[in-house]
Amino acid sequence: MAETSSDYPRDRREFFRDSLRRLVAPLADFLEQRLPQIMPREHLRPPGALPEKLFTETCYRCGNCVEICPASAIRKLVSDDPAQNGTPYIDPEIAACIVCEGLECMRVCPSGALRMVESKLDIRMGLARVHHGLCLRNHGQDCTACVDRCPLGRTAIRFDEIGRVEVIDPGCVGCGTCQNACPTSPRAIVVEPL
Repeated sequence: MAETSSDYPRDRREFFRDSLRRLVAPLADFLEQRLPQIMPREHLRPPGALPEKLFTETCYRCGNCVEICPASAIRKLVSDDPAQNGTPYIDPEIAACIVCEGLECMRVCPSGALRMVESKLDIRMGLARVHHGLCLRNHGQDCTACVDRCPLGRTAIRFDEIGRVEVIDPGCVGCGTCQNACPTSPRAIVVEPL
């Protein structure tokens, strides 16, 4: 089949873009096949969760952690992605992990997707981030909700020397209680999954 003039780039810019695309595409494909696939967490997982890719591969989706959670914070994810569908997650806007005494979700996990930790301070679900521009304390109000409700207390969150909310890393385990307690909309403190 003969090539027509419409098969060729119309101007110099398009010619160079097309040439660059053709040059870079094989390199990008090569690198994509060789680099390890690192999946960022999109959802806050229950305490003791394995790294995301391993977590989704290991989890049985049995619902044991959902059923035993004393705070009813753990839910089953409904997703079009089969790797994610049915996996447990926590939405702090609805209910936060309370870092319960028995660490029940880890104890009842049959697959090992949630691994038992030595102490509550070893939990690493996420890390709270404060958006000071949204915080009521920066607008003259004496709100203390996030600090007062934190199950780990001053080891995880406190007020700094000028009275602003300060998250302590590594004291914060990412349970989401501060986010759940925050009265602003959008929330002035949000947990970013690790």
